[in-house]
Amino acid sequence: MSMAFPATAQLITRDEFCASGLALTRGTRCLFDHLSFTLNGGEVLILRGANGSGKTSLLRVLAGFTTADSGALQWNGDALKPLGSLARCIMFYVGHANAIKDDLSALENLREALHLDGVDIKSMADEVILRTLDQVGLLARRDLPARKLSQGQKRRIGLARLALIDKPCWLLDEPTNALDAEGVGLFTEIVNGHLANGGMACIASHLPMPFTGNVREITLRVSA
Repeated sequence: MSMAFPATAQLITRDEFCASGLALTRGTRCLFDHLSFTLNGGEVLILRGANGSGKTSLLRVLAGFTTADSGALQWNGDALKPLGSLARCIMFYVGHANAIKDDLSALENLREALHLDGVDIKSMADEVILRTLDQVGLLARRDLPARKLSQGQKRRIGLARLALIDKPCWLLDEPTNALDAEGVGLFTEIVNGHLANGGMACIASHLPMPFTGNVREITLRVSA
C-alpha cells in the first residue's frame, strides 16, 4: 500500500553523524566498548541483539539521556553536547513505550507530542494533522480517549507524529511493537520518505524491513 504523507521540511544537506569509541557499563557488565560508526543523510542503521544486549542504552547515549563512560559524538564535525541546543534541534528520540496519556484523545495526544517536539503547531494547518491521522487510520477515532484505543492504534499516533517531524536524525527504539503488517508498512514508508529527504535513522528492531538507501546493521551481544 502506498500513501502520500504530508511533506515535511526538505532536508537539503547531507549531514554526517559520527560516534567514536563509545563505551558503557552497567554494574560490572560491559554493554558495549570501542563502538564507532558514521551515519550519513539518507542512511539507516539497524541495531540488532537479544534483550539486554544494550540496544536501548545505546540509543539513549546517542540521544544524550545517558552519559557514556567514554567516547564522543559529532554532528558535521562539531562536538555534540548531550541535550545541548544543537542536539535538541537535530535529534528525535522515541522510546519503546507509547508515551500516550490515556485521558487525552488521539488528536490531543498528537498535538501535545508535536508541541513537546518543538513543532509550531499553531502555524500547522488543521487539515495537515487531520489528513495525517486519516492516513494512519485514526481519523474516525481522533476524539476517542486513548484508553479506548488498542495498543496498535496508540502506536499509530506515533506514526502520525513521525510523519510530521522534520528533525534530521531519528533514534527509534522498537518502533513497530504492537503494529500489524499494515502498520509496519506505513512505518517503513514514513522512514523511507525521511531518508529520501536526506534524513537519517538509527533503529533498534528485530524485524526485517525494506528500507531504501544505504542500510547497515550493528549487532550487540549480551556479555557475561
